Amino acid sequence: MPSSTLIWLLAGSGLCLLELFLPSAFVAFMMGISAFVVALLSQLGLSLWLQVAIWLLLSTILIVLSRRYLQPRRRKSKIQDAVVAETLTEIPAGKTGRVLYEGNSWRAKCDDDKLDIAPHQRVYVVRREGTTLIVMPENLLHS
Repeated sequence: MPSSTLIWLLAGSGLCLLELFLPSAFVAFMMGISAFVVALLSQLGLSLWLQVAIWLLLSTILIVLSRRYLQPRRRKSKIQDAVVAETLTEIPAGKTGRVLYEGNSWRAKCDDDKLDIAPHQRVYVVRREGTTLIVMPENLLHS
Protein backbone atom coordinates (compact mmCIF):
# COMPACT_ATOMS: atom_id res chain seq x y z
CA MET A 1 0.00 0.00 0.00
CA PRO A 2 1.39 3.45 -0.92
CA SER A 3 2.33 5.78 1.90
CA SER A 4 -0.01 8.56 2.95
CA THR A 5 2.60 11.11 1.80
CA LEU A 6 2.41 9.76 -1.75
CA ILE A 7 -1.40 9.80 -1.64
CA TRP A 8 -1.44 13.44 -0.49
CA LEU A 9 1.09 14.41 -3.18
CA LEU A 10 -1.01 12.72 -5.88
CA ALA A 11 -4.21 14.30 -4.55
CA GLY A 12 -2.57 17.73 -4.45
CA SER A 13 -1.24 17.36 -7.98
CA GLY A 14 -4.61 16.17 -9.25
CA LEU A 15 -6.48 19.05 -7.62
CA CYS A 16 -4.04 21.67 -8.92
CA LEU A 17 -4.26 20.20 -12.44
CA LEU A 18 -8.03 20.08 -12.19
CA GLU A 19 -7.99 23.86 -11.66
CA LEU A 20 -6.25 24.24 -15.03
CA PHE A 21 -8.93 22.33 -16.92
CA LEU A 22 -12.04 23.19 -14.88
CA PRO A 23 -11.53 26.65 -13.33
CA SER A 24 -13.26 26.76 -9.97
CA ALA A 25 -12.24 30.21 -8.68
CA PHE A 26 -9.15 28.77 -6.94
CA VAL A 27 -11.14 26.25 -4.86
CA ALA A 28 -9.49 23.14 -6.32
CA PHE A 29 -6.10 24.88 -6.37
CA MET A 30 -6.32 25.81 -2.68
CA MET A 31 -7.40 22.27 -1.82
CA GLY A 32 -4.37 21.00 -3.76
CA ILE A 33 -2.02 23.35 -1.90
CA SER A 34 -3.53 22.10 1.36
CA ALA A 35 -2.86 18.51 0.26
CA PHE A 36 0.82 19.39 -0.37
CA VAL A 37 1.11 20.88 3.13
CA VAL A 38 -0.51 17.77 4.63
CA ALA A 39 1.93 15.63 2.63
CA LEU A 40 4.76 17.43 4.40
CA LEU A 41 3.05 17.05 7.78
CA SER A 42 2.40 13.34 7.17
CA GLN A 43 6.16 12.83 7.49
CA LEU A 44 5.71 13.52 11.21
CA GLY A 45 3.71 10.30 11.64
CA LEU A 46 0.29 11.88 12.23
CA SER A 47 -2.74 9.60 12.13
CA LEU A 48 -4.81 9.51 8.95
CA TRP A 49 -7.83 11.09 10.67
CA LEU A 50 -5.71 13.97 11.90
CA GLN A 51 -4.26 14.43 8.41
CA VAL A 52 -7.76 14.59 6.90
CA ALA A 53 -8.89 17.05 9.59
CA ILE A 54 -5.86 19.27 8.93
CA TRP A 55 -6.50 19.12 5.19
CA LEU A 56 -10.16 20.11 5.61
CA LEU A 57 -9.32 22.94 8.00
CA LEU A 58 -6.44 24.26 5.91
CA SER A 59 -8.48 24.00 2.69
CA THR A 60 -11.31 25.99 4.24
CA ILE A 61 -8.96 28.69 5.54
CA LEU A 62 -7.14 29.01 2.20
CA ILE A 63 -10.39 29.17 0.21
CA VAL A 64 -11.78 31.90 2.46
CA LEU A 65 -8.52 33.88 2.26
CA SER A 66 -8.33 33.50 -1.52
CA ARG A 67 -11.90 34.80 -1.86
CA ARG A 68 -11.05 37.75 0.31
CA TYR A 69 -7.68 38.75 -1.13
CA LEU A 70 -7.39 37.28 -4.63
CA GLN A 71 -10.87 37.93 -6.05
CA PRO A 72 -11.37 41.40 -7.54
CA ARG A 73 -13.87 43.52 -5.68
CA ARG A 74 -17.09 43.92 -7.59
CA ARG A 75 -18.73 47.26 -7.81
CA LYS A 76 -22.42 47.26 -7.05
CA SER A 77 -23.18 49.25 -10.15
CA LYS A 78 -21.40 50.46 -13.25
CA ILE A 79 -23.13 53.80 -12.83
CA GLN A 80 -20.31 55.16 -10.67
CA ASP A 81 -18.32 56.47 -13.68
CA ALA A 82 -20.77 58.92 -15.24
CA VAL A 83 -23.50 60.34 -13.05
CA VAL A 84 -25.04 63.11 -15.16
CA ALA A 85 -28.02 62.54 -17.48
CA GLU A 86 -30.63 64.72 -19.19
CA THR A 87 -34.36 64.16 -19.13
CA LEU A 88 -35.95 63.51 -22.52
CA THR A 89 -39.51 63.55 -21.21
CA GLU A 90 -41.14 64.86 -18.09
CA ILE A 91 -40.81 62.61 -15.06
CA PRO A 92 -44.07 63.06 -13.10
CA ALA A 93 -44.01 62.63 -9.31
CA GLY A 94 -43.98 58.93 -8.45
CA LYS A 95 -43.96 57.85 -12.12
CA THR A 96 -41.34 57.09 -14.74
CA GLY A 97 -40.05 59.05 -17.71
CA ARG A 98 -37.08 58.86 -20.05
CA VAL A 99 -33.53 60.22 -19.67
CA LEU A 100 -30.55 60.35 -22.00
CA TYR A 101 -27.68 58.63 -20.22
CA GLU A 102 -24.36 57.75 -21.89
CA GLY A 103 -25.94 58.26 -25.32
CA ASN A 104 -28.85 55.89 -24.66
CA SER A 105 -32.45 56.44 -23.65
CA TRP A 106 -33.20 54.95 -20.24
CA ARG A 107 -36.36 54.62 -18.23
CA ALA A 108 -36.00 56.82 -15.13
CA LYS A 109 -37.78 57.64 -11.93
CA CYS A 110 -37.15 60.44 -9.45
CA ASP A 111 -35.71 59.36 -6.10
CA ASP A 112 -38.21 61.69 -4.38
CA ASP A 113 -41.78 60.53 -5.14
CA LYS A 114 -43.11 64.07 -4.58
CA LEU A 115 -40.97 65.84 -7.22
CA ASP A 116 -41.74 66.48 -10.88
CA ILE A 117 -38.80 66.82 -13.24
CA ALA A 118 -39.23 68.85 -16.42
CA PRO A 119 -37.96 67.67 -19.82
CA HIS A 120 -34.47 68.73 -21.00
CA GLN A 121 -33.23 69.16 -17.43
CA ARG A 122 -29.91 67.85 -16.16
CA VAL A 123 -30.23 65.18 -13.48
CA TYR A 124 -27.86 63.09 -11.39
CA VAL A 125 -28.12 59.34 -11.55
CA VAL A 126 -28.30 58.15 -7.96
CA ARG A 127 -28.54 54.40 -8.60
CA ARG A 128 -30.00 51.79 -10.89
CA GLU A 129 -32.83 49.38 -10.13
CA GLY A 130 -32.92 46.82 -12.92
CA THR A 131 -33.35 48.81 -16.14
CA THR A 132 -34.67 51.92 -14.41
CA LEU A 133 -32.36 54.73 -13.37
CA ILE A 134 -33.15 56.55 -10.16
CA VAL A 135 -32.36 60.26 -10.62
CA MET A 136 -32.43 63.57 -8.78
CA PRO A 137 -32.65 67.03 -10.39
CA GLU A 138 -29.34 68.86 -10.61
CA ASN A 139 -30.79 72.17 -9.39
CA LEU A 140 -32.13 70.51 -6.22
CA LEU A 141 -28.72 69.13 -5.28
CA HIS A 142 -26.90 72.44 -5.88
CA SER A 143 -29.30 74.50 -3.74
